[in-house]
Amino acid sequence: MRLEGSPARISVVVLTYNRADQVLDTLARLAALPDRVHIVAVDNASTDGTAARIAARFPFVELVVAPANLGAAGRNLGVARVRTEYVAFCDDDVWWSAGSLSRAVEILDAAPRVAVLNARVVVGAQGAVDETCERMRESPLRSAALPAPALIGYMAGACVFRTDVFRQVGGYEPRLFIGGEETLVSLDVLSAGYEMIYIEELVIHHHPSALRDSAQRRRLLARNAAWVAWMRLPLPEALSATLDALQTMLTERSPLRDVPLLIASIAWALSKRRVIGERVRSMRQLVLDDDARREAETDEPRPFRSTRIE
Repeated sequence: MRLEGSPARISVVVLTYNRADQVLDTLARLAALPDRVHIVAVDNASTDGTAARIAARFPFVELVVAPANLGAAGRNLGVARVRTEYVAFCDDDVWWSAGSLSRAVEILDAAPRVAVLNARVVVGAQGAVDETCERMRESPLRSAALPAPALIGYMAGACVFRTDVFRQVGGYEPRLFIGGEETLVSLDVLSAGYEMIYIEELVIHHHPSALRDSAQRRRLLARNAAWVAWMRLPLPEALSATLDALQTMLTERSPLRDVPLLIASIAWALSKRRVIGERVRSMRQLVLDDDARREAETDEPRPFRSTRIE
């Protein structure tokens, strides 16, 4: 337990864009937590008056206004303002449960090899557990040296980081914008020798906003998966991810808009190429093999990569 009046050891970075009502509700819930936290709100250049409303209602929240909509990289601006050892993230339609952030500090204090904690996400008023979290709970990556199942990916809006590790790997790549942006960070965290784990007792609530473009998200996910594969994965996987992206763009009827950018940016991705080592390849293969086994048993696709709360 932290003594009353002692400085916060964990910050929360909240990312928002044009969802003023949702982010005000989220900030109110975070401000009411018993946990001692420093709150940073990053407004991704909203056009609906979000920044002014945050400043008026929550003067104690550190407000950062991005110069443009940076997508996931807006979180980097928030982390630049963080002065605590640990940093939690959530989006504007997501909030942490009471006690979870204090418990995250205790877990990270006791596990120096662990750099990222993924919380259990409960969705909507009924509190159903997010399917990705169910898969994380079943992760085949188990070790007596870790307090919980290890992961190869995490959810950007439901995680806690060691602040220095987030900075060490460079945060989110601006060019990816949004859609599977966690994958590159995950691979770099693991390549640096750290672990990511799923912690069931950490709870975060997600009440999905209706303000989203699902078709655009599918296209960005596919495009970014291809770019990340060229940056970090072996050649066969890079080629496969590119073919998958092309197929998605054809399915979404957006090839004239998306394919030239996808292909033209492969050269950029190759300029950043650092293929993952044997340890990370082995971890990924164990998870992929486990996914394939479960899919064969259920006759249903069971994707388990990195996922973002939408």
